Amino acid sequence: MSAQHDTDVLIAGAGPTGLVLACELARRGIAFRLVDKATEHFGGSRGDGIHPRTQEVFADLGVLDDLHAAGAGGIPMRKYEAGRLVWEGHPGEPVPATPGVPHPNAWFVPQFRTEEVLRKALAGYGGQVELGVELRALRQDDRQVTARLADDTEIRARYLVGADGGRSTVRRALGIEFRGETDETTKALIADVRLSGLGRDRALAWSRDGELASVQPLAGTDLFTVTASRDDVEPTPDGLREWLNRMSGLDLRVHEVHWNSVWRANARLAERYRDGRVLLAGDAAHVCPPTGGQGMNTGVQDAHNLGWKLAAVLRGADEALLDSYEAERYPVAEGVLRLSGRLLDLLREDDPEAHVRGPELNQLGLHYRGGPLAEERRAEPAAVLAGDRAPDAPVLLDGAEVRLFELFAGPHWTLLDFGGTSAGLALPGLDAHAVLREPRPGAVHDVHGHAHDGYGVDRPALLLVRPDGYLGWAGAPGDLADLRAYLLPKLGS
Repeated sequence: MSAQHDTDVLIAGAGPTGLVLACELARRGIAFRLVDKATEHFGGSRGDGIHPRTQEVFADLGVLDDLHAAGAGGIPMRKYEAGRLVWEGHPGEPVPATPGVPHPNAWFVPQFRTEEVLRKALAGYGGQVELGVELRALRQDDRQVTARLADDTEIRARYLVGADGGRSTVRRALGIEFRGETDETTKALIADVRLSGLGRDRALAWSRDGELASVQPLAGTDLFTVTASRDDVEPTPDGLREWLNRMSGLDLRVHEVHWNSVWRANARLAERYRDGRVLLAGDAAHVCPPTGGQGMNTGVQDAHNLGWKLAAVLRGADEALLDSYEAERYPVAEGVLRLSGRLLDLLREDDPEAHVRGPELNQLGLHYRGGPLAEERRAEPAAVLAGDRAPDAPVLLDGAEVRLFELFAGPHWTLLDFGGTSAGLALPGLDAHAVLREPRPGAVHDVHGHAHDGYGVDRPALLLVRPDGYLGWAGAPGDLADLRAYLLPKLGS
């Protein structure tokens, strides 16, 4: 007898990670419930930097235009030490877009705005967030997970995803160790405020007597974000005004505190991401210092990776597909923790260039080479290998200008048939495109050669792009049988 489920997937936690996962499931027609113990939506700036790879995820979800409209690019900064200017410049020097990277620079949007945009997208799919729904305990068997709520009611689901933050109830209920450390000696107060006395054209940072302070305009709002390197500063207009004026030597006035939080140097990683029918994502699986703005971005990409896999398994794909989630995302989190830690050390050392941000933060170079879903069959591999991010490129399709990312967008797999020498595969869930240097009806015309150059292809090749925009399989035109054998167990019905 089959189990009776209330839903296919229960998602605990409605921050960016949970919202992206819900959108991924919703656009694939998977039944879910998205719950959060909070009684109102989050209202702060935390996680306001959206890095280039995450912008590509949001473009795939169809929300990037709204996020661009809600925020702004980076601005210059001045850093002072004991009243003396020690550094001035752009923390992340803007770089031009290229054919393969359409969004090369970070974009800044307050997290509460990002969540608003994602909730709107979710509503377009008929989904919603259920506030005030708190998980207290769970149990599972080989058919379902049963979550008990604070009011003693229960929700039964085929799978449960804990996206409920660093203090995850789901992770604790499973007894999964959260390895790492919390440095109680490194703390900071962060507050979104209304203030006067500063312009909005640059950020400012000050260090004095071993303490740090900064003020940065909060993009898309009339607010500023204030950071104090000690948590005993009163998060009130008077307390913040006194602190800022002592640190800066300026005469600033703080009129209102919109939101505040105390941050601690926390670097932890769950010992595993999956326990049977329960999975962890976002801060429930990993927390890192905010230096470099990697936390929210990593959580969003967790959800982008997990969503299509959950949907496929629910539709009959091999359940081993879910094991690839941890295998691919765990090493990414390890790298993010190392990177954020190095940047935090620079800040602790009061390095004048501690705020400088390089391309290592954009997450475009993250890959799954050598992972369980990366199969490179070419005798002479090109620059872009199975497991790598699939680059974008401007092309023509039946004379109309399109981008490869537009062809990838959506819940399907995409086959790029460079040379058009194969008949392609006619499988549900797969879009196949011949990619040619010359025009042909129905084919992708690589009129400028950017697709061939971006993928390093100089001979006929078959490249299979996963639903999350990474190359899963790469081979030659004669490898269609191998391609079919790779793809079929991952499609579901």
